[in-house]
Amino acid sequence: MLVWTLQQVNCGNLGCSFKTFLSYEEENSTNLKRCEERVGHHPCNGDHTSLFSCHCPGYLETNNTIKLFLSSGDLVVKCYFLILGTSSYPQKNIIKLFASRGLAPTFRIMNSTYAGVFHFNLSMDIKQNAWFITIPRETITYNTDIAPIEQWFVSISLQEGLTTYTTEGTLLDLIREPILQWHLGNPVSREKFVQMIPHVRNIRISKCPCANDVVILGIVCDETFEGVYLGLTISGFWDNNGTSWYNLTENICSVLLEDCMDFSFVNVVLTNHHLILLTSLGLFISDDLRYPKKRLEFSRANFCGFEREDYVRAKLWYNERCLTHRENFEDDFIAITFDKNKTLSQASTCFYSDDPFLTWRPCLPKIKKTEKIVSNRVVSFLVDTEQKTAIYLMKTQERISVTVRSLQNYIPHVHKKFPSFIFPQDFSLALGMVFHPRSHFLYVFGNQVWLSTDGGNSFLVVGYMPDDPIKRTYHSFYSSTIVFLSMSSGVYISKAGLKTYTKYGKVKASTYEIYYDHIGIGILISLDYTLYHGIRKRPLSSKSALTSNDGNVAFNTSLAPQYLTSSNIIFFAYVPLNKAEDHNNDLRFSHIHVGKRLRSRSTGFAHIVKIMEHDHILGFPTSAITEVLKPFKVEIPMNSPCLSSSITIEKDVKPFYKINLHLNALGTLFKFKRSDIQKTIVIPGYSSLLLVKFINYRQALALATMPTRVPLNKIFKENEWLLYDFSMQFITTWAISPTVCNHWIQHDDVETSRNIIKYIDLGANYTFKVRIIPKMGKDALIFQMPHVEVFTGRPQLMKIESLSYWDDTDSYIIEITALNRYLRQGMTSISFVVWQASTFCYMSTIILTLKSSCSYIKNMYLIPNQKISMSAWENGTYRNAHGFNMIKTLPENYRPPSHLGIDIPLTDNFYNADPSKVKPRDLFPESKVTGKYKKCFNKSSRAECNCTTAEKFSYSVEFSDCREKVPRYKFPVSQYPISLNILNEERKELKMKPPFLVTVTEVNQRGNWKIKQHMPKTMIKLKNYVESKIFLPVYNPKDLNLSITGSELFHFRVVVIPGVTFCNFYDEFQIYVDDVPLPFPGRILIASATAVVLGGIIFVAFMLETYNVKVWKPFKHMIIRKKKPSFSFRPIRVVTDEKTG
Repeated sequence: MLVWTLQQVNCGNLGCSFKTFLSYEEENSTNLKRCEERVGHHPCNGDHTSLFSCHCPGYLETNNTIKLFLSSGDLVVKCYFLILGTSSYPQKNIIKLFASRGLAPTFRIMNSTYAGVFHFNLSMDIKQNAWFITIPRETITYNTDIAPIEQWFVSISLQEGLTTYTTEGTLLDLIREPILQWHLGNPVSREKFVQMIPHVRNIRISKCPCANDVVILGIVCDETFEGVYLGLTISGFWDNNGTSWYNLTENICSVLLEDCMDFSFVNVVLTNHHLILLTSLGLFISDDLRYPKKRLEFSRANFCGFEREDYVRAKLWYNERCLTHRENFEDDFIAITFDKNKTLSQASTCFYSDDPFLTWRPCLPKIKKTEKIVSNRVVSFLVDTEQKTAIYLMKTQERISVTVRSLQNYIPHVHKKFPSFIFPQDFSLALGMVFHPRSHFLYVFGNQVWLSTDGGNSFLVVGYMPDDPIKRTYHSFYSSTIVFLSMSSGVYISKAGLKTYTKYGKVKASTYEIYYDHIGIGILISLDYTLYHGIRKRPLSSKSALTSNDGNVAFNTSLAPQYLTSSNIIFFAYVPLNKAEDHNNDLRFSHIHVGKRLRSRSTGFAHIVKIMEHDHILGFPTSAITEVLKPFKVEIPMNSPCLSSSITIEKDVKPFYKINLHLNALGTLFKFKRSDIQKTIVIPGYSSLLLVKFINYRQALALATMPTRVPLNKIFKENEWLLYDFSMQFITTWAISPTVCNHWIQHDDVETSRNIIKYIDLGANYTFKVRIIPKMGKDALIFQMPHVEVFTGRPQLMKIESLSYWDDTDSYIIEITALNRYLRQGMTSISFVVWQASTFCYMSTIILTLKSSCSYIKNMYLIPNQKISMSAWENGTYRNAHGFNMIKTLPENYRPPSHLGIDIPLTDNFYNADPSKVKPRDLFPESKVTGKYKKCFNKSSRAECNCTTAEKFSYSVEFSDCREKVPRYKFPVSQYPISLNILNEERKELKMKPPFLVTVTEVNQRGNWKIKQHMPKTMIKLKNYVESKIFLPVYNPKDLNLSITGSELFHFRVVVIPGVTFCNFYDEFQIYVDDVPLPFPGRILIASATAVVLGGIIFVAFMLETYNVKVWKPFKHMIIRKKKPSFSFRPIRVVTDEKTG
């Protein structure tokens, strides 16, 4: 019985995103499927008895799903409160009740990186019983260019922060999606298409990687209708009249030089930028869809040596990834393989190419002649965009293997990255290989299904289909659902990362295709000429689409239960000792059974949580740990009279034990019955024993589940031992079937959808938390083992640490912290898989994609010194407190002056360009050879330049032609603050500071300006090193000040030095310096006077020297005369005394 209950709790971003949860009892899977059949997808996605039905006026209106569309105008949404099975009268009263209590729906738009919340108006249109909301397009996105863009998810709930009546849907941008901007070919009328349906032999579907609701449907017809016919839908087939049909035969034939007759469509792939068609005449690649033309043209890939039959049997292999905001390490790859052995005229049987798919290379690298060449054929080829490797699924005459080679410049290396993985010999038929979209889960399928989580280094088996091989797979990235389609149209459903599956049944239709829309709803598409529009869609799991199937995956052997506690049992699978080794796999537990329910034919069931393998317990090579949800029935003496006897246990020939029956307390002996064979004796506190052979009706041989715990030679009276029947000897007594979801999973990043993309810049870190909330019964003991497996696509990209624990509510929580400390760019996916999850869980896997790169949201900007409103900019007038107008309107074709003078501009940049007007300051030869238009190049007038409003107010030099008005400052500009901020991924504003370093340059090579800064001592050495490498001054971005002593327009560019961030940070700003006073002539006069004086002195000196005029002699005598002393000389007589003898 299935019981729906309302619980008013805030469950966050849970796998079941509604207020309604499932309270389940025994045998509820039948009702679960009925509900799923009614609503079209899994009921765990919400309470579909009360929900919202919303649409955009003029577009698809349906109660089954919400499909909204964004055009060039505002987004208008009209929502009803839908109560299934009721009239409009109580619905009107309920809406009035909500409005009277102030309740109006909340509208949330989100994708992998963004979320926005909007609120409906509280007032409502009572006549239409609906709420309305109008959201301007600019509020959702400013971009209008044609490019791959993620289709948004929308979530509508009655109260913000809660999940009351939450209903999910999608929002598609019609003017940006590339494929929607084209007329694919000649339109095909509805009447003609319906006439073609009886001649259709096959259907092929390809989804847009970023918007899964945009679908290309191709039909393979018989010889009656030749050519290529494609259908295009924008609603995921929910709009019955929303599929447009086109005939592309002329588009294809215009490429061919030879006769274009008798050819047919084979397959189609829609990549991010191209439409690729495989026909019997070859492989055709369309023009780049981002640049629409009147006609969609194709080019043909040339592969020599292949005939039409080869192309019909060829296969295309594409790793689906959405390349929104494409990074330099991301690319699209596609490969084609031919189902034949290579001949001498053929370079290879496998070719691949990358966007734009012009050059096609052989998948296998060239092997040197000295190396041994092994004859093998490439079955499938994929490129791992995370690890940058090429993955080959190879087939030789003996074995099947997977080989991985590193890519260097998109070319596979000769040497393998690691040894090839060789599959077992029983995996004899390999048909394909595929990556689950937006993840790193690699699947190989054929007569078995294998899963790799490490890029092809190792594999684990998921399923065995020896008699019904898997031929195709279908995926939903949103719900992580995977469908394996077998040769006989059998449908097997699994979840990404799970090692289990559930068989749903077989497709009833003969010509069909399976498709998952953007929110993970599985649909079976078939054609029906009796319908008006010709396309019939059915819920994939409905009885109208598939034959019924009970999903039992039990194997034909007996089980021996071993109690650990009253709520935990280990079931041992019995394999007879004389059983051949080759058949042991048919009698074993495997990971396929994890997450399913083991139930008894009589009563009782348990949840399988873990599978164990053991070689030391003879007869029991595998076992399953289970949690009992409902106790199993114990055998009673009426069915097994031996229970009324006493027993003893003796050791027999290894590994057997002998069970002896004895008289009971009343002296009566009750013997074994024939039906007791392979039943299990359970003795509390001891090993269980499986009865495998009767010696006589009083003795039997048994195998012990725990040989070390066998109570030998001890008497157990009646009522001291029990008997359980899980045998398969005579009738089937147990089964393993899918179970309902037994957990909720949520992540803490509630701002985005389930598939999250986070950018981690150099040196940054990010913490992500996942919570698993079990839904076990109150009496079930939670087995303390990790509930989540974590897989990393490229673990060496960044440092990742994890922490896991249980909280007080028995919820299992795992936290991972990623630290980007390496100077390498790339991406890695981190997948959180609830390995015990049932395939019925709507959500069992969360995929987090980490990009070691700069986020497109993160940017640097300069804070203007003056905040001027947009209206002031438009008027051209904004006066400050001193009455000075801060806005300067530039003249037409203005160019700033240069160092040669005001009238001699040398820059190539025009401002306020107008090709129809004359160019001022264009008299000198240096000015005539410079100056180039950008936006106005080859235009005759300014109107033809098509300058947008954003470009007219942009400071970027790229749009200088459009710039009309600039900030105006009065001379001199002194200490102008250059304040730089960073807007990070969380949209928080941060001041730029060291270790960031910047350069400041004037884009027009002007001088007369200088920067004042303060450089910390710790940064001086780094500053000097960087300056020696780039030959430019380097500044500290904190507290920068600019001074300008020149006049007119200065255009500055601030660039962050790389090495601290992956972001290419730069910003530009402009300053027009006006009211420059005339220069005072004192300096000129002084210089002139000095020159005249010095010249006169030199001239006079020259003349005097020429005519030998001794002008200095009179002055010399005069000076000497003035300095002569005034005294007279008188003679002095000297008298001597002479002596005579």
